[in-house]
Parts: sequence; structure tokens; C-alpha cells
Amino acid sequence: QVQLVESGGGSVQAGGSLRLSCTASGDTYSSRTCWGWFRQIPGKEREGIASFFSVGGLARYVDSVKGRFTISRDNAKNTLLLDMNNLKPEDSGTYYCATGSWRGKPCDDWSGYNYWGQGTQVTVSS
Repeated sequence: QVQLVESGGGSVQAGGSLRLSCTASGDTYSSRTCWGWFRQIPGKEREGIASFFSVGGLARYVDSVKGRFTISRDNAKNTLLLDMNNLKPEDSGTYYCATGSWRGKPCDDWSGYNYWGQGTQVTVSS
């Protein structure tokens, strides 16, 4: 079992920045693990926006956040990070971190994530 706890959400004006953190505990060790950030906008399905593969630190992003968001992992602190810059009102939503053992598919296939955090709210005002 893995427990994930997000933090760092809040309210910011357009153009601002936020850093989301996701601290993992429990049985987190695996040589091949996918880590991801997802977000859900009211009225829409939850979507994956950034993924991180534990082997080599390969990061992938959806086009809407590419160049503005950076996913990384602090292994010493067992924490997944999402640095969000140049935020836009359309980035508002609930952000979730998730993880799962690699299943032979790219982490940005967005399948196989079976542990989820509780979510943290991000609000970007214009």
C-alpha cells in the first residue's frame, strides 16, 4: 500500500506560480514506477498532465502545460513535485498525484495508476 498526500495548492493571479508537492509513504519502493500529476476541472473528466518514470527520470507533458509546468521527484524526501509557472485561469481545478508500478507502457499512457492522493485545489484568477 502507498499513501499520497498533496500540498501546495492555493489561489494565484494569472501569470503567477505555484509548487505542488506530493509526499509518499508506505510501500513506495519499486525499481520501475510511474508517477503522475492529474487535474480535474469542474464538469470535465480527470486528465493526466505530467508523468515521471523512475528509470532515468523521463518526464512527459500534455501540450497544454508543456513549457510552463515541470514535474520532478525528490527521492531523498520521497516527494513528487509539480512546478507551475505562467499559470492561466484554465489551469484552475483539483490536482491529484498518483503512482503505480510500470506495466510496460509509457507513463503518459495514463493507465496503471492505482494509488491516488486526495487532491489539492488550484485557483487562477484573471
